[in-house]
Amino acid sequence: MDNQGVTADPQLQQFIEIESQKQRFQQLVHQMTEVCWEKCMDKPGPKLDSRTEVCFVNCVERFIDTSQFILNRLEQTQRSRGTFSETMTD
Repeated sequence: MDNQGVTADPQLQQFIEIESQKQRFQQLVHQMTEVCWEKCMDKPGPKLDSRTEVCFVNCVERFIDTSQFILNRLEQTQRSRGTFSETMTD
């Protein structure tokens, strides 16, 4: 069977990329929820007290900051490796 048709279809590739991005985002939200819940939630109740609410806000902000930092670092690493490998082949 010929696999070129599957890999050559730009609409299919775009759809797969979008769905993959959605999945990564959902995983990130799930992980963030789990981490922040364990860190901030002492005892579930009908309302969040101000200390718990502040903890959740700070936890989410730190999680997002950390995730963004890691993504930026990986991107920089990939770029430097790409540049390095390009200079090696010249």
